[in-house]
Amino acid sequence: MKTNGPARRRVLRAAAGLTAAVALDGTGAVATASRAAAADAPGDGFGLRVVERDESDPRLRRYRFRTGAIGWDPGVHVLLPDDYDTAGRSYPVVYLFHGGGPKADFTWFDTVGIRELTAGLPLIVVMPDGGHAGWYCDPVSSNAGRRDWETFHIAQLLPWIDAGFRTHAECDGRAVCGFSMGGFGALKYAAGHGELFASVSSHSGPASLRRDFGLVTHWANVSSAVSDLAGGTVYGAPLWNESRVSADNPVERYSGKRIFLAAGTGGQPVDWFNQVSEAQVLAGQREFRGLLDAAGIAHEAHEEPGGHVLRAPLLRRDLEGIVARLRRAG
Repeated sequence: MKTNGPARRRVLRAAAGLTAAVALDGTGAVATASRAAAADAPGDGFGLRVVERDESDPRLRRYRFRTGAIGWDPGVHVLLPDDYDTAGRSYPVVYLFHGGGPKADFTWFDTVGIRELTAGLPLIVVMPDGGHAGWYCDPVSSNAGRRDWETFHIAQLLPWIDAGFRTHAECDGRAVCGFSMGGFGALKYAAGHGELFASVSSHSGPASLRRDFGLVTHWANVSSAVSDLAGGTVYGAPLWNESRVSADNPVERYSGKRIFLAAGTGGQPVDWFNQVSEAQVLAGQREFRGLLDAAGIAHEAHEEPGGHVLRAPLLRRDLEGIVARLRRAG
């Protein structure tokens, strides 16, 4: 089942404008005529204009774009395998999404050791901006210009990556993963764009918008209004957009995918906010796991002591599982 509602329609309209350059076949493969020519130096295309680039690091490449989907110039880190420049192989890709907060951006995973966590893995890791409180959505309203993160990620960045790097441009060549708000985004994209991703992982990411009288929905609205949208909201307020919430609330749309979930159980000295935040995450993930069990959908789940933090050993385990599930490099 694919996501319905205004956000999905905006993404589909944007994607439709790319049909001369990008085509999805029945397996979610992306066909791009310019791919081979752009392999060593990705350039403009798919609604993106590269306005800044740094390719001096042998593994980590940095880009910024001008795009009509976002009212400022978002960035992306592309972390390449150790042998990318020498082996001549194509690789699976994981889209890795950061959480929310005033300092959250595309550089965050590099500050927590993503290079070491991916050492030796035949995997391209794409880490884009997602806003301080973008919630991986095209918002219902914005008073700060365009903040259409779903359009940027799905209709623009994904085909740009496949055109500019040696990827397995198919469903079995892609995974989506994230922490906190990014974990919610990973679940959301895997549900709404299931033809694109074979694996989905949520590390301390909310999995239920409706539980506790829509607590996560209200938090998404408040945080986005304050941080990103100048009073606009992701889901609408004071009454949320019912079709948008229903479309984005993850339920039973994951058959055949690898699913990895991780959350904390408390029980360690952590600050009040982390404890309360993770309690809500844990409850939502348990509810989600119950839905998966009822639908007969296999998944891997971990609960560990502590609060709302990224657990590096679990992320490494997850990345190894992603490599095992996706099409092998070659």
